[in-house]
Amino acid sequence: MTAVGTEVPSRRRSVLAWTALVVVLVAVGLVGAGLSDVGRWAERDRLDPESAGPQGTMALVSILREQGVDVVIARDRDTARSALGPGTTLVSPDAAALSDEAVTELVEAAGDAVLLEPRSRTARLFFGDAELAAVAPEETVDPSCALPDAQRAGAVVPGTTFTEGTADAACYPSDDGFGLLVAERSAASRVALIDGTELFTNEYLAQNGNAALAIGLMGRHPVVVWYVPSLVDSDLDPATPSLGELTPPWVTPAILLLLLAAIAAALWRGRRFGPLVAENLPVTVRASETMEGRARLYARSRDAVHAADALRIGAIGRLARELGLGPAASAAEVADAAADRIGAPRTSVRGILIDSVPRTDAELVAVSDRLRDLEAAVRASFRTERNAP
Repeated sequence: MTAVGTEVPSRRRSVLAWTALVVVLVAVGLVGAGLSDVGRWAERDRLDPESAGPQGTMALVSILREQGVDVVIARDRDTARSALGPGTTLVSPDAAALSDEAVTELVEAAGDAVLLEPRSRTARLFFGDAELAAVAPEETVDPSCALPDAQRAGAVVPGTTFTEGTADAACYPSDDGFGLLVAERSAASRVALIDGTELFTNEYLAQNGNAALAIGLMGRHPVVVWYVPSLVDSDLDPATPSLGELTPPWVTPAILLLLLAAIAAALWRGRRFGPLVAENLPVTVRASETMEGRARLYARSRDAVHAADALRIGAIGRLARELGLGPAASAAEVADAAADRIGAPRTSVRGILIDSVPRTDAELVAVSDRLRDLEAAVRASFRTERNAP
């Protein structure tokens, strides 16, 4: 009777443990689904004319209406097409779900068109061989073109830039690209390509000449048709095979079999856990032993990327202390501060501290040399300042 009495509580505890595990897994799944929905809603608010979030454009729509421009918000292609005409301006982000013909049809139906979320496809459709060039540095750029709207707006931070292609006006030059391309179709009709996500969203609209540039580009006609593309509008071939149709028929059963095997292995190994082993804590390990162990592992695996990361972490910490930055300073902030201190381009310093990825031992040695030279340059700048009369 004693053995039976002890077996029942043990079985009850086992059932409760498995029930708690199932509840935790279900909760994690629900939280993951919720976070996924949050991400989709955030993406939907990008350049949305009715969104008051940082990535929305409600502020710009309000300004246009205050200027006497009638803003029509179209959330499907049929509504946009029926509202467009020679005296209207089409404003739209990238419509990835539409074919080239559908995008061209919408643009040609409007008097003006302002395309806010540039892609290489959009650039090639309306500006010949134009394509995305780069992302401009975070500094204001003058228009440097004869376009009156850009001249009145003045300097802006252009964001994504494009090669000139066949544009009639290319404004806001940065390196090999331009922040604004304009193609004149007639005296009262033109197409403009610009990175609206960095200029016209609620977050950036009040900066520099962004609002003036938006009004100049979008306010030439009394009506703005703000088209918000969606997958429902797609005119692409629905017969395009899905990923499941492209894979062999044995893939799905194999995946299910692997999942069942993983569950069986988890149950099998889970029953083998014994009591916890007591160990005196804390265990002290010398820092030199840790570094030597990591170095041997990196050398054995020829992992140049992790070795470079270890070098960069040490360099960033030393530079942060040298530059008087706090321990919470990010790598990008340290890189920008170091670049400003020695008068080097920010992109070059970020390449040394963050961006470049070594693939071979020779490239790893080059990264180490550049890090050493950067630290020496920062220290030298402080010594020069202290020695100055």
